[in-house]
Amino acid sequence: MNEGIVKGINGNMVTVEVTGSILLNEVGYVVLEDGSRLKSEVIRIRGANCQMQVFEMTRGVQQGNKVEFSGELLSSELGPGLLGQVYDGLQNPLPQLAEKAGLFLKRGIYIEPLPTEVKWSWKPILKVGDTVSAGDELGWVPENSFHHKIMLPFNFMGEFKITKISEAGEYTIRQTIAEVENSKGEKFPLTMSFNWPVKKAITCYAERLKPVEPLITQMRIIDTLLPVAKGGTFCTPGPFGAGKTVLQHMISKNAEVDIVIVAACGERAGEVVETLTEFPEIIDPRTNRSLMERTIIICNTSSMPVASREASVYTAVTMAEYYRQMGLNVLLLADSTSRWAQAMREMSGRLEEIPGDEAFPAYLESTIASFYERAGLVKLKDGTVASVTIGGAVSPAGGNFEEPVTQATLKVVGCFLGLSRERSDARKYPAIHPIESWSNYKSIINSDQIMFVKSILLKGIETEQMMKVVGEDGMSIDDFVTYLKSNYFDTVYLQQNSFNEVDNACIPARQKVSFNVVFDILSREFDFTDRQDARSFFASLSQKFIDWNLSKYQSTEFEQLKGDIKALVASRQNGKFLSNSEKLREM
Repeated sequence: MNEGIVKGINGNMVTVEVTGSILLNEVGYVVLEDGSRLKSEVIRIRGANCQMQVFEMTRGVQQGNKVEFSGELLSSELGPGLLGQVYDGLQNPLPQLAEKAGLFLKRGIYIEPLPTEVKWSWKPILKVGDTVSAGDELGWVPENSFHHKIMLPFNFMGEFKITKISEAGEYTIRQTIAEVENSKGEKFPLTMSFNWPVKKAITCYAERLKPVEPLITQMRIIDTLLPVAKGGTFCTPGPFGAGKTVLQHMISKNAEVDIVIVAACGERAGEVVETLTEFPEIIDPRTNRSLMERTIIICNTSSMPVASREASVYTAVTMAEYYRQMGLNVLLLADSTSRWAQAMREMSGRLEEIPGDEAFPAYLESTIASFYERAGLVKLKDGTVASVTIGGAVSPAGGNFEEPVTQATLKVVGCFLGLSRERSDARKYPAIHPIESWSNYKSIINSDQIMFVKSILLKGIETEQMMKVVGEDGMSIDDFVTYLKSNYFDTVYLQQNSFNEVDNACIPARQKVSFNVVFDILSREFDFTDRQDARSFFASLSQKFIDWNLSKYQSTEFEQLKGDIKALVASRQNGKFLSNSEKLREM
């Protein structure tokens, strides 16, 4: 084991003189006089010296303190027992950490990330003599509602022959369940868990595919106007209080994914408390049990320095890739990547690197890109298609989307869900701006129809701005009706009631039915005597539609309200529809 001596301290970065050879991203421990060992990571090597970021507060660290290098990269332990856990950025289970350390977490305490005493019901699927390679399934154990595949560790290069494999039975993750032999005759015992470097992507799949299939979130504004692809990337920038946390909760609950991983990588206060208290109480509509049974939460504690933010992001994406290797669809929500970027800026300053825009490091864009690139849709060796979808929340100061972190993120993601302070203040949920936001992915609705309704929204916004200057009387009746149509579509379709058990989630079939009714109304021309007549009509129509949104799909009430809406429209139409060519000209 290589060792070193602390030569300098700058915040949570220490400079170490090393005896022997070390690796970039290698883990080391700074040993204090009281015997405490502070976990650190090598982030730069210069000759015989290296800089290490310490994942604990460095109070009490002095020149001359010994540093012990582990010889291993910063890694995450992967195996049964991850689901339902709440970890810190270093994969310490926070509930056990709190029990051991008390109310205020102490430095230098590291706990086994997976339960070592629990016995899992092992069921082998291979036999002695079979040939396997990295990522191949040896057997499985039940983990909540999933078959947790026990795979040949991803760092095993080449082909191996199984020389021993345990019979079905109860085993802990530390017991040997198989043994494999390589072409040189070297034998390797295997357990149910193994470690993997968090900053190295897992690539034990046959083919990487283009994300095409929409990831259904059951949020109308997302699935219809701003779709996210399964295996794609998206970001949700927005000012504080714009509803990012609530939006993440609803997407986590209703998105058509198997596993949800939440990485609270910023200095979280009320939000992370809300996540920790509410997630166990959220009922999973798939199983009617706690959503935590298919969720992993990784969050930093307030006593940990900013360096832990980076660790939590990479630990989360490594776990996501691990479950993807089992053939599952995983959703990773990182909140907030702005705090992670601030941690990079702080460490870059201590390394005395040349700063980029707003003092962020010059490599900000490439680092953010490398994180989002670990999302993807892949075909595994057995033909199964699985995915990791990454959504990052960004918290730009003052809601300024021009700042470096937001701009660097927008360059790499496939969907931009920009939250608006104006819409949030108007109590519109979700507060995603339908015009400023965009998506490169395919919607569940026809693209020509999407273009038409977006043109109505845009004209409505422009008309509203004009009305603020010249008043309603200064607008033509046609422009005023366009404004009412835009506001109607926004109110009845783009907004949802997250507190209503029916409207908080809208399945694709219902979205298509609702959208067709709305599209039919937006495509019609109406006869109104004056502006008040038009306003009264759309107010009545909006209330009918909101009541329809709150009714159970395909129920008697649902069909009755649908008929009422069509009757109300028929009573006021002039019998003329916009043709397809007219609709395109309107756009």
